[in-house]
Order: sequence, then C-alpha cells, then structure tokens
Amino acid sequence: MHEYDDAVLQCFLKNQEQLFPEPVAENMEEAEVFLEECMAIVVNSPKEVWEYFDEQGIDIEGADEDEILLADEIFDIGDGRYLIVEG
Repeated sequence: MHEYDDAVLQCFLKNQEQLFPEPVAENMEEAEVFLEECMAIVVNSPKEVWEYFDEQGIDIEGADEDEILLADEIFDIGDGRYLIVEG
C-alpha cells in the first residue's frame, strides 16, 4: 500500500480534472482510495518521472523533460515531487 501524504492528496484533488473529465474524488479520503486503486506513485524528481516512463515502456523518444512533466497523468506536487496517475 502506498502512503499518500496531505500534499499529494490535496494536489490530486485540486488538479484531478487535468486527467479526468469530471472529479473522481471529493475529499482527501476518496482521493487516497482512488490513488491506491489505480496504484499511483509518487516520485522525487523529474528524472524519476522519466525513469518511470522508460520502465513502463512508454515512448518518450524525442520528448524533453518539460514535455513529459506536462503529460496529463503527471501532477506537480509543488515540493519537487510528482504524482503519476495512470487513468
């Protein structure tokens, strides 16, 4: 089970519509359950986002770091960490 701290949950609640057409969670508890169900991960740097995509076999050829961080499934927590949610 992943541990999602308040910063992660608040980031997802605030920005969830970048990935989904309508909200999937209305409070921190629902956000945590949703993130656990879709096995979202928190990484500590843009480099780790890149490594995650590479490990998952996602084609990042020709993309730069900024483009990858703009992907809908990447949420910038604001403290250097990123939440990756596969929709």
